[in-house]
Amino acid sequence: MDQTDLSTPAKKTGRDIAYRILGLCGALALATDVSAGAAEWSSTNIQYLYGTSHQSIFFDAGAGRLDSRDDTRSIITLEHVNGWKYGDNFFFVDITNPDRSDDETKTSFYGELSPRLSLGKISGRELSLGVVKDVLITTTAEIGDGFHNYLYGLAVDLDLPGTPVFQINYYIRNEIGPGKDRGEQLTLVWLRPFAVGDLSFAFEGFLDYAYGMNHAEDNLLTAPRLLLDVGKFWGSPGTLQAGVEYQIWRNKFGLDGIDEDVPQAMLKWIW
Repeated sequence: MDQTDLSTPAKKTGRDIAYRILGLCGALALATDVSAGAAEWSSTNIQYLYGTSHQSIFFDAGAGRLDSRDDTRSIITLEHVNGWKYGDNFFFVDITNPDRSDDETKTSFYGELSPRLSLGKISGRELSLGVVKDVLITTTAEIGDGFHNYLYGLAVDLDLPGTPVFQINYYIRNEIGPGKDRGEQLTLVWLRPFAVGDLSFAFEGFLDYAYGMNHAEDNLLTAPRLLLDVGKFWGSPGTLQAGVEYQIWRNKFGLDGIDEDVPQAMLKWIW
């Protein structure tokens, strides 16, 4: 679940930001190389997103409460997924506003690492039943500027016609820090490719519903995407996609009444 620091923006020079981005790219490349050695399959991509109606949260001293205002953001995402003998791994790093001046806003970083273990592959037993393809132990670490959370639970992968990826992950959500506690989270992940004439599309995305935490309101975050395979136009299908992501966040960060609806232009380079 994407989260952003609410503190006052800190000064960063362009060189500082560049070094941090390069460091993250290097870490991603190293992790990709290591995991690919044992991987049965893998895919890596870089995404660029741009939206103008993100909700920046601030304290309104006059009203004595938190409020929000529209904010323009650009996001670069580094993403990798692979499958190996006993499960799969997924991780990403978001770099928000890497292209802004120091006086405009702070550049923030957020990442998730999500390894899963297949109970069917580990036990050597066939666990598929009906539309259920596999049962897995699922975990996620959320790491951002000044916070980290750990999630763990069970997942099922479904075998749906025309849908190579459909996951249902159930987590115990363990938020770390003063005043934080445990809750629960349901996460769906999907990918459905389809064609309209000669055009190839992908409908993909995720949905997180976090609930049951005393310090926060139940909140829902989803980001469905519709992407066109533009690489196909010059004979390189599956390498470059373009389209839109629509992010919907209800009770953002668990704050009652802070809602976000953000259409974002998106480019995705895949290898």
